[in-house]
Amino acid sequence: MPRKQSITLHGHRTSFSIEGPFLDELRAIATERDLSFAALVAEVDENRPDGANLSSALRLYVLNVVKARAAAPNQPFPTPVS
Repeated sequence: MPRKQSITLHGHRTSFSIEGPFLDELRAIATERDLSFAALVAEVDENRPDGANLSSALRLYVLNVVKARAAAPNQPFPTPVS
């Protein structure tokens, strides 16, 4: 079940809804990348296509990271795609 998260991005409060496992993985990725959770969400937000939903962009980012790790475990994290 999706959980609503509130965060400040670019000086404005916003919220997104995302399932617990995705949220857990986003937090783990942020920790591994030595970023704050807010910085990781901002990075995904800045690189998502115009009109794309932030929740969907975050899920796709997690999927891309998981797929990249499976294909090449020792490579750096992929950057969010626009």
